[in-house]
Amino acid sequence: MSEFSDIITNAMDIANVSNIAEIGAEYGGMTTILAKHAASHNGRLFSIDPNPKPEFLAWLDTQNTVSHIAKPSLEAFTSLSNIDLWMVDGDHNWFTVYHELKAISAACQRDEKPLFAILHDVCWPAGRRDMYYAPEAIPEEFRHDYCMKSGAKPGQSGLFRQQGMRGMGHFGWALHEGGERNGVKSAVEDFINEAEAHGQPLAYAEIPAVFGLGIIFDAAAPWAEDLSNLLLPFHDNPLIAKLEKNRLANYLTVLDWQDGVLGH
Repeated sequence: MSEFSDIITNAMDIANVSNIAEIGAEYGGMTTILAKHAASHNGRLFSIDPNPKPEFLAWLDTQNTVSHIAKPSLEAFTSLSNIDLWMVDGDHNWFTVYHELKAISAACQRDEKPLFAILHDVCWPAGRRDMYYAPEAIPEEFRHDYCMKSGAKPGQSGLFRQQGMRGMGHFGWALHEGGERNGVKSAVEDFINEAEAHGQPLAYAEIPAVFGLGIIFDAAAPWAEDLSNLLLPFHDNPLIAKLEKNRLANYLTVLDWQDGVLGH
């Protein structure tokens, strides 16, 4: 998410964010930016990741306003309260993201906080296709058939053996793209539709770059109009979407060269 850091930091200022919960630290690229903001606003960062990289753990030892919760996200919510902003960049599948958003909403209502969540990977490839880091952790009735070796390509519902964007055994893709309960964007839409059906007014903005950034926030929050004004120029911007399409085409061409699909 660090590519979006300018937008995110401006959004945090607008929403008066102090305490932040981050789901998915990995190397800690965005974590350092969030920690700096929290510390400068007398807040704290709670970073949730059961298996962060060594670089993150080494950095963590130097911090006194950052707490690491070494649990899967859906097990960590009970230890969090009074969170102003939720950063969601963990497991990119419908089941996990939908239930993360449900837990976030419940926590916000309990603490009387406006809902404010920022999610990564709402566009291709995980927007409409589940990704599984730990498929065994997803209940069978919510888990699509998947492959840990095959790769995804834009505009193709199926997967490709030893081609495309793939996890090389580190993560797997659902065998098909689209359909119900499949992908991060689908989880976001289902959550928003359900919340609004129960009288919870939510706003959503989407920046179609670097795999897609989604921002969900309480439309009745005192800062909602100012945040909307910040996000509106980027929301569903066709030029940004075209640049992302070109970036992905270039990236996947490099993968094809590496895989030997294209001649040298």
